[in-house]
Amino acid sequence: MKATSAVGGGKRDNFLLDHFVDRVVPAIEQEMRGVIRDLDPGPGELFGLLRYHLGWVDAAFRPSRSNSGKRLRPVLCLLACQGCGGQWEQALPAAAAVELLHNFTLIHDDIQDQDKTRRGRPTLWSIWGAAQGINAGDTLFSVSQLALLRLGERGIPLQVVVEAVRLLNHTCVDLTYGQYLDISYEDRYDISVDEYIVMIEGKTAALIACACELGACIARPPASRRGTLRAFGRHAGLAFQMQDDLLGIWGDSDETGKPVGADIVRRKKTLPVVHAIERSAELRSLLEEEPLSEADVKRATYLIEQAGSRGYAERLVQHHYEAALKALDQSDIEAETTQILHQLAERLLCRGR
Repeated sequence: MKATSAVGGGKRDNFLLDHFVDRVVPAIEQEMRGVIRDLDPGPGELFGLLRYHLGWVDAAFRPSRSNSGKRLRPVLCLLACQGCGGQWEQALPAAAAVELLHNFTLIHDDIQDQDKTRRGRPTLWSIWGAAQGINAGDTLFSVSQLALLRLGERGIPLQVVVEAVRLLNHTCVDLTYGQYLDISYEDRYDISVDEYIVMIEGKTAALIACACELGACIARPPASRRGTLRAFGRHAGLAFQMQDDLLGIWGDSDETGKPVGADIVRRKKTLPVVHAIERSAELRSLLEEEPLSEADVKRATYLIEQAGSRGYAERLVQHHYEAALKALDQSDIEAETTQILHQLAERLLCRGR
């Protein structure tokens, strides 16, 4: 299957993707719930905090159904396993581990960014305090490791389990390094596009690449196939974050859940902003002002567009999207799974368009 541009390429029939997601997401949820249930010591509220963050209970720990996120990463893990000839059911512990690790980073990110809402609800730390938020995040990190070890219960050889643990932990180092860079960039206005890409390689792309490689690792295909699936995940992750950056300035607030220009108000060093600051002294001076008025945000948005930074970011999104599909085509995985991954990549790219 040849790489097809999502822009102007016509809308694909996403039946295969939707059918796969409908099949596997309940199984992912069941695996995650099972890990947490088995580890919950009982007394105390610590595991209630985890369940709250994951959208399973309300703030009084009563069962509820809240937005739990896209479950993108675990779905990719299961697709990679299936595409390499494995049974996706065997990879469920890895899929759960990836999603739990992702949520560990979200809990800590909310504290570090002092965000008070996530997915339409108060963040964990805003209810129970930063100290308990850190405890909950640390616990979720450990739970993700223990979830991964359940691969042995699915008949996965010990050597493969050890390799999976190594891969997930290396990825966590990359994640936290990316977050470190993100925080360190907050008060800097001399960030280059290359430095920005290093940051999102860790903060976003690393775990998506890991999810794809973990699924392949469990199926035990040739090393080259595992490498191309990792490359697919890396490029898809970069495109995903860059598209998110575009939505953070020009996205529809009804769809993103954030006010128009929210990333400018927070002075986030997103791709369009970084690219434009290199070309506009006025933008840099404006962003250094405190606070930013609504008129300032509108002026900053205009300056970013005038610098050609919106178009630059859109072209870079498209570049990584096409690179992801090229890597996918080179992986020579099972045809139906390839089609589903094409559909998933297209859906990610077209968010907010």
